[in-house]
Amino acid sequence: MATTVIAPEGLEAYLAGLPFLGSLSASHGEVRAGAVEEILLVYEIGASGIADSGRLKITFKFYSDWGELQTHEPRGRDYLSARFVPRASFPGESPATLRRLAVKYDTKGHERPYQKAVIVDLVDGFARPGDRIEVRLGDRSHGGAGTRVQTFVEDGFRFRAYVDVTGTSRLAAVPGDIVLRVAAGRPHALRVLTPRAARPGVSVPVVVRLDDAWGNPCALAVARVSLSLKGGAAASETVAWVAGARALRHELRPSEAGNYRLEVRVDSGEETWVSSVPLSIGELPSERPYFADLHVHAHDTVGTNSTASNLSFARDLAGLDVLGYTVNDFQITDRDWSSALADIARFHEDGRFVCFPGTEWCGNSAVGGDHNVVFLSGEVRFPNDASGRSLRSFEWHEHMRGAAPEPGRWPLTALYAAYQDAPERFLLIPHVGGRRASLDYHHTELERLCELSSSWGHFEWLFSEALARGYRLGASASGDEHRGRPGGGAPGASIFGVRGGLTGVLSPALDRASIGLALRQRRTWATTGERNVALLASGAHVQGDELEHAGPLPVRYRVLGHSGWEYVALKDHRGVVWERDLHREFGYAAQRLRVRWGGARVRDRYRWADYALSLRVSGTAVEDWTARGFEHPEESVRALSDGRFEVRSTTHGDADELDLRLLSLRHAQLTLDVRVSGFDGQPWREAAQLEVNGGALLDKGRVHFDLGGEGLFVAVERVTDAALPLELTGELTVPWSAAPPALDGQAPAYPVYLFGREIGDAKVWTSPLFVRWAR
Repeated sequence: MATTVIAPEGLEAYLAGLPFLGSLSASHGEVRAGAVEEILLVYEIGASGIADSGRLKITFKFYSDWGELQTHEPRGRDYLSARFVPRASFPGESPATLRRLAVKYDTKGHERPYQKAVIVDLVDGFARPGDRIEVRLGDRSHGGAGTRVQTFVEDGFRFRAYVDVTGTSRLAAVPGDIVLRVAAGRPHALRVLTPRAARPGVSVPVVVRLDDAWGNPCALAVARVSLSLKGGAAASETVAWVAGARALRHELRPSEAGNYRLEVRVDSGEETWVSSVPLSIGELPSERPYFADLHVHAHDTVGTNSTASNLSFARDLAGLDVLGYTVNDFQITDRDWSSALADIARFHEDGRFVCFPGTEWCGNSAVGGDHNVVFLSGEVRFPNDASGRSLRSFEWHEHMRGAAPEPGRWPLTALYAAYQDAPERFLLIPHVGGRRASLDYHHTELERLCELSSSWGHFEWLFSEALARGYRLGASASGDEHRGRPGGGAPGASIFGVRGGLTGVLSPALDRASIGLALRQRRTWATTGERNVALLASGAHVQGDELEHAGPLPVRYRVLGHSGWEYVALKDHRGVVWERDLHREFGYAAQRLRVRWGGARVRDRYRWADYALSLRVSGTAVEDWTARGFEHPEESVRALSDGRFEVRSTTHGDADELDLRLLSLRHAQLTLDVRVSGFDGQPWREAAQLEVNGGALLDKGRVHFDLGGEGLFVAVERVTDAALPLELTGELTVPWSAAPPALDGQAPAYPVYLFGREIGDAKVWTSPLFVRWAR
């Protein structure tokens, strides 16, 4: 009897033309950073089909600050939806039995680095080859605005899809990522970057660029740039912008001492932008301050854009003098590491741009936590030591899916052992990133600096705790840049929510040997991303030095800023030793106050605090107001009627403020409703209602409310009407207090360092002077 085969007519030939695991396509190939769009992602199911209870994941990298996708408010921004679209049936073919799709968004729904995930589950039924699943990011069909694209530019932003075709929870990668170009928006603000100070006759580099609203440099087709140095020996010149460039770099050489103002005007023919920055020419401990970002990632681990792109940005667009390129040790492949070293060698140029290769040891906090290893000399000791033993914390990257992690140098003491034979060639820096460093571990020769600020937040608590333990660490700050913008990179809208930090360096020359020695000598200060300068000295000794002294300690200090210094203090391992409140010193304004708030919820990852403040001013009228410290366009103040304000702000250890001018401060009554929530939108603590009376504020000058967490606070403070100084200098005598504990049998060293804060919350910290008491 003849055999009969029954099958849908034409289906077999159709399946032969489909990729087995399907394909992903997108409605867009290019988007503008920070734009609000509707993005359609279409997954066409492959020849495999998808079984009942199967799953589709569309992922992107964890460092992206793409708007937080949501499924509960169809009319809200970032609304996420999924729709099943069956294809036409072939003759004899039954339809799919799928009844619905269940869609959700999970910030940790997949493996690093592709952790953020849109997850679509098939509910009650299967889907056929060729059927489609349409995923809309920012679905506008119900009246929503769309979804906010990530705020920083990227050459190749990727959506990567994974599918469970059998319903067994085992996912396979769908071939062919969706690659979008994220481009800069329109020019919004002119930035002028200089080293802030120099000796007379020394070349002063100036970088001029136009940034969009999110801090991305914009290319210009044509422009004329006028630079005018005002004050002292005034001078001016005009320079042509190179067509298509994103910045202009120029050199000035002021010959006479003085306090200048550099005014820059950029004229594109259609628009004109003007900005100015202060520049001090005079006596300095070195020819000029050098600025370093010692902690930068590119796309070979968890950063954005190529190594060469990051190095070029640092040199040409950020005007940095020194860069430390630090790859995540557990994710970098040997091939990518070799390529990075070649790029570093190509960009390094003594006298112009010093590049140090390095790694980030990524052990968990319980066994030491994040530490950067910077290779200061020509010796690059990674990925293996001379005996072939791994120098990684462990080995675990996206190409190892399914394999167990292989431990290398674990715990931190094993890392110390790898470098302690020649500590002068290396520099280890404990810091707070995803994993915070544990100060239960310390190596007195390898660890010479501590990171106080990065794009993750402000972390003076780490420095204070280290000094309290007797550790002789200097101050540094870095970008920990994941977004392709080293050198004080602009804040994003989520996990990296503040400007990246910078390390100021006192060095006799800009070369690897001199800079490396200065870093190990702790001749440094830390800033929150500004080119501010902070100097501390006692006699012939400068910050970072160890000295012996009997009796009270004479010190000199100097800070140079941009927006005006409101507070400076000398601190030791216990806290404030001496302070200047410039608002009080210059005289409080009769009718002004400000509300200031900040801090973080916890010391670990996802630390930020989302503040929702409702302020009501009664008993008087609000004549004017100014908001400061807000990092990006999505932090906001709304002024309502009857003296009411609604504030939305996020702090990562930093502080924001609302400055009010009232008709009568004495008769004012302030009512503050304060709500603090975490990254998951859940309340961190119960809402607080705070009351402040204007009369009481006149008497006290400041009312402070402690909200717990890691320095969460709200304060109501009087402020001055006087112009705050851009430069502060002074001399004083520091009284002794008890020294911290001795380490390794060494005599205890009393640490004293300078802290400064400008209006708007720009901060500086010097490395301490470490004073041993002479008997």
